[in-house]
Amino acid sequence: MSSARLKAAAATVVIPTQADGQDSSTPGREQDAPLRACAIAMQTNRRICIVTSDTIAIPPDVLQTAASEIVARTGIPLDHLLMCATHTHHAPCTIDILGCSRDVAFCQRQQQALIDAAVEACRRLDENGTDAELLFAQSQEASIGTNSRYLLKDGTTAWYAHRWEDVIRPTGPCDPDLPVVALRRPGGESIGTIFNHSVHNIGALTKGAWSPGFYGLAAQEIERRHGGVTLFLPGAFGSTHHTGYFGANENINAIPPAECVHRIVEAVDYGLKVAEPLDVEPFISLRRPFSYRVRRFDEAAEEVSVKYWSETYTPENPHAHQQVFRQMREEMAPVQGEAREISLTVIRLGDVALVGLPGEIFARLGLELRRRSPFRYTYIVGLANGTLGYIGDHASYALGGYQLWAGWHSLSEPGTGEAMVEQALELLEDVYAAG
Repeated sequence: MSSARLKAAAATVVIPTQADGQDSSTPGREQDAPLRACAIAMQTNRRICIVTSDTIAIPPDVLQTAASEIVARTGIPLDHLLMCATHTHHAPCTIDILGCSRDVAFCQRQQQALIDAAVEACRRLDENGTDAELLFAQSQEASIGTNSRYLLKDGTTAWYAHRWEDVIRPTGPCDPDLPVVALRRPGGESIGTIFNHSVHNIGALTKGAWSPGFYGLAAQEIERRHGGVTLFLPGAFGSTHHTGYFGANENINAIPPAECVHRIVEAVDYGLKVAEPLDVEPFISLRRPFSYRVRRFDEAAEEVSVKYWSETYTPENPHAHQQVFRQMREEMAPVQGEAREISLTVIRLGDVALVGLPGEIFARLGLELRRRSPFRYTYIVGLANGTLGYIGDHASYALGGYQLWAGWHSLSEPGTGEAMVEQALELLEDVYAAG
C-alpha cells in the first residue's frame, strides 16, 4: 500500500419535481423516491469530484453552467470533474427528444442541485473530511438485462413490441460486471459507495410515478443499509435493456422493478462484503477533446425503415412514431456532416480506471475498450460530461434498428464509436504512463 493520505466526503441534494410554492391544490404526480444529485469528492495531492443526476441526461447548457460554477466555487480543475446522468426514464424531461419536450424549470432545478451537491461535498471535505480507506471489488449481475437488439425473422432489428416467437437471437453481447468502490472512515463507517452497471435504467415501482429508476432506488437502499452516499454510474448500456420491457407480451421474461432493485442491491452487498483495500495511488484524472461529425443519412431509406417498423409493431398508431423521427431528421438535415467536439475523461484510482464517455455506447465497444486497456480493472461511465445519444459499432449500424435510426437520439456518424474507443485507449495509456 502507498503512504498517500486519502480524504473523502459526499453529499446529496434533492432535485424537486415541482417548484417551491406551487399550488398544493394541484395534484402532484406520485413519486417512488426522491430524484437526487449526488456527489463524492476525494483528495490526496489532487482533488477529484464525481457528480450524478437522477435524470435521463444532463443537457449541454446545464452541464456547462454547472461545471463552470463548481470549478469557480471549489477550485477543482475541470479535468478533475466528472458529471453524468443515471438515465432514469421516470423523471421530467431534460432534453427535447423522441416527442419529449424539455421541462425548462426542472432543468434549472437540476442545474442548481448539481452545483449544490458538488459544492457541499467539497465543503465537507475542507471542513471535516476525514482520512478514508478505498476498497474495491468486482461483483456481477447477469440476470436483469440482455442485449435488447434482437434479430427478428423478418430480417429487422427489434426495438420493442415485437413478438417473442419472431426473435432469432441477440445481435451482440452485454456486460454483466458490476464493480463496487467503497470509501470508509478508519473505524469502518461508510463515506460513500460507487457502483457501475450496463443496463438501461427503465423501471419504477409505481407505474407512471416519478422515480430514480431501479438503479437509483437500489442506491438509496444501499445507503439505508450501509450509510454514506451511494452513486450509480451507468456503463456501456446503449444496446442493453432490462429483461421484460420488450416483446408484445410483457409477462414473458418479465422481472418486476422491485426484483431488479433487490438483485442489484444483493450484487452491491456482495461486493462490499468481499471488497479489499485498493492502493489509492496513482490518483489521476485527465480530460481531452474528442471530435466527431453529425451523421449523414438517406432520407428516403430512413423513412422506409421507420414506416415499416411502426406499421408492423405499433399498428394502432404508426403515424406518431413516423412524425417524431421525421421531425428530428428535418432538424438534423442542415447540419449533416458538421464537425463538433465533446470530451473524454479518465479517472485513475490505483489499478482501477473509470472511462467517462459522452453517450450511450454499445456493449461491444465498451467490452473492446475494457479488453485492450492497460489497466487491470477498467469500467465505462456512460453519459459522462455530455451525450451524443446512442453510439453503435459498425456492425450495428448495418443491422439498423431504432437506436441507430437517424435522429438526435443517434447523432454521430458510423465509425464514431470505434474512433472513441481508440482515443480513449490513448488517454488510458497516457494516464497509465503518468502513474
